[in-house]
Order: sequence, then structure tokens, then C-alpha cells
Amino acid sequence: MIATSEFRKGLRIEFKGEPFEIADFQHVKMGRGGAIVRVKMKNIRTGSVLEETFRSGDKVETPMLEEKAMQYLYGQDDLYYFMDTESFEQVHLTEEQLGESKRFLVENMVVKVLYYKEVPITVEVPTFVELKIVQTEPGFKGDTATGGSKSAILETGATVKVPLHLSEGDVIKVDTRTSEYIERVK
Repeated sequence: MIATSEFRKGLRIEFKGEPFEIADFQHVKMGRGGAIVRVKMKNIRTGSVLEETFRSGDKVETPMLEEKAMQYLYGQDDLYYFMDTESFEQVHLTEEQLGESKRFLVENMVVKVLYYKEVPITVEVPTFVELKIVQTEPGFKGDTATGGSKSAILETGATVKVPLHLSEGDVIKVDTRTSEYIERVK
């Protein structure tokens, strides 16, 4: 059980039989009454956001979540297949379960698959991934690293803004949380 005094951003709780991750919270002291905690939380399975108010001292359950290291094998139609690196068991997730993570999946990449009550529900890709640029406007003499940006399509199909001096075939590091270019990989 987790008390409201232990709430923090990123904490995973179970509420109304569903796993949630706390996105934001605010502790509010009322004039005469007791304190309350306003919580904004995201459903881990569906991605929906819920705002809820708890009384100070309330307790909530800890969800039965398990993370497994799995290797991404391939995608077919709207299913994506993963293999457990220890037991070699294969599971598949839908495009909806992956959400934005699917934009950064490369074959043979090791990711964390999150299980809730022994059922795979979502994937956590590494924070930084190295991907090759497959399509972008060509760079010209005089383009600098700080001058501006242009769109580039990566090997996974994701589109990111990159500096003007980069060209097709370059490998770049991308932050998967914000879909931003970090640096060129040599």
C-alpha cells in the first residue's frame, strides 16, 4: 500500500483496478478541514489521463507490474513481435499498445516490455537511440551546425528536425522522450 504522502511524479499506482503513473500532484491544505492531494495520472494501458482527488492519509494499492528485457524481432500488419532474452518466449503487441514507441523500434533492439498481471501492455524504448537518416534535403556548402534545421526521415519512418549540414546516410542520436535530435554519431 502507498500513502498519499509518498506520491511523486513517475510513481506507479493501482486505482479502480487499473495501473496508473502519476504525472503531477499537488498537496492542498484546506482552511478548516483536512488536507487533500490532487493527482493527475496517466493510465499505463490505455494512455488516458485522469484527475483525481485523495484525502491526505488515504492509501492506494501498488500495481502488479513486471518489466522484462525483450528483443524486438519484427512488425507485421499492426502487430509487433518481441522475444524474451532469457526464456526465448515470443509475445506480440499491437500498434495501439506501443503508442509513440513504435517510431523508434529497430530490429534486434532490446527494450523493456511492461507486464500487468502477467499480460504485456506496453514497451519502454531506450531514452536515446541511434538511427540512420534515409531521406532529407541535401546539405550545401556554408550550412552550419547552428544555422537552422530541416526535416529528416529516419530508418524507422520517424521524422525529426536536424541541422542543415546533415545528409542522407548520417547516423544520429535521438531522444525518444521528445523526438529531438541530440547529436551526430561518428
